[in-house]
Amino acid sequence: MRCPFCRARDSRVIDSREVSGGDTIRRRRECVECARRFTSYERIEPAALVVVKKDGRREEFNSAKLRQKLRVALTKRPISEDEVDALIQRVEAELLAMGTREVPSTAIGETALRELKALDQVAYIRFASVYREFADLEDLRREVEGLARPGHLRPGA
Repeated sequence: MRCPFCRARDSRVIDSREVSGGDTIRRRRECVECARRFTSYERIEPAALVVVKKDGRREEFNSAKLRQKLRVALTKRPISEDEVDALIQRVEAELLAMGTREVPSTAIGETALRELKALDQVAYIRFASVYREFADLEDLRREVEGLARPGHLRPGA
């Protein structure tokens, strides 16, 4: 690995440790040329997910788009950025666990809804109203009433 100080190509590893629950390795290195020390991190690059849109188009999964939609639903709600980050990570992990590189956009929406329902029911209703394209107050009323029922989550409805 190239030294960030003198740009020499040779360094030796002094110490290696697992961090982030074993998902990342932190390496302490020393440059062979200038003897300065620096830290590098090594992590597995996750497989890129491809989203299959309702019209059949395909595009790379973009967590920033999901974050933007969640932020709208969570406007003025007492939810921290760390909680949003964790929610997005859980959604991505569930999508990756499906075992396929291509995931339908509906799977992303339903997974996000499930996570939002557990996090904040007002945000859940806001997200559902856009995602499920509520046509009128009756659709909204049914969804709100459904929140009281155990196991409620209308897949694809």
